[in-house]
Amino acid sequence: AYDHKHQLVSEADAAKGLNRMSIDICKAIFRKLATDGTVFTPNIFRTLKATYYRCALDMIEDYDNDAKMNGLFLDRHVEEQTVELFAENIIRAGQVFLENPRETPFIPNWSRVNAAAPELLEELKAAVAGDADEFCPLPFKVS
Repeated sequence: AYDHKHQLVSEADAAKGLNRMSIDICKAIFRKLATDGTVFTPNIFRTLKATYYRCALDMIEDYDNDAKMNGLFLDRHVEEQTVELFAENIIRAGQVFLENPRETPFIPNWSRVNAAAPELLEELKAAVAGDADEFCPLPFKVS
């Protein structure tokens, strides 16, 4: 489990913080896509990195403009450094995946979660609804 709100990026240590989390999430996504028949190559990971990087930089620009319009400050340099780290982690996770494609997934599927803790999905739904009530300025309905 990750509590990203209380973790540092940890640029210097890929085994900690958001640095580790970004690698773990990429590996989990790659494993899931592979079970659905996606074939991965180093070129695929380079394409994913480039696409992520371009989209993330565009989003930073959008967020920076929003911040300026609202009298807030966004440290673009720090944000862009973090995007660069996450982009590199797509490649790192891809290398790990290609070296060990049979690595056991560390994130169970929802059927397994539901079997182990049947109440969890309802608790999660209630938490999302609570967050929506507290943080969403527009009407938001959790179905």
